[in-house]
Amino acid sequence: MSTIRRGEPTVQSVTSARSRADDDINARMKHYLVTMGIRTACFFLAVVTQGWVRWTCVALAVVLPYIAVLFANARSPRAAGRLAPVTPQEPHREQLEK
Repeated sequence: MSTIRRGEPTVQSVTSARSRADDDINARMKHYLVTMGIRTACFFLAVVTQGWVRWTCVALAVVLPYIAVLFANARSPRAAGRLAPVTPQEPHREQLEK
């Protein structure tokens, strides 16, 4: 690992950069929509079934919104990763001659 001299800009390595906030929001929204889709199916099944299946579907239809909101509001922890500065290197002579 090389040392950084004062006054030189530090460059963030792509592999240690954080993921975009939009990716996290989209993943949470997708999880919420899937959970609410299952809830809708439970409502339908509660109407067309009987016995313990009906009551299981009713219970899921009542509990799933709470679970969906919990997961939708839970942000994934931002992995700090290894932040290692990258020292810009001088271009090779072949690239300079082109």
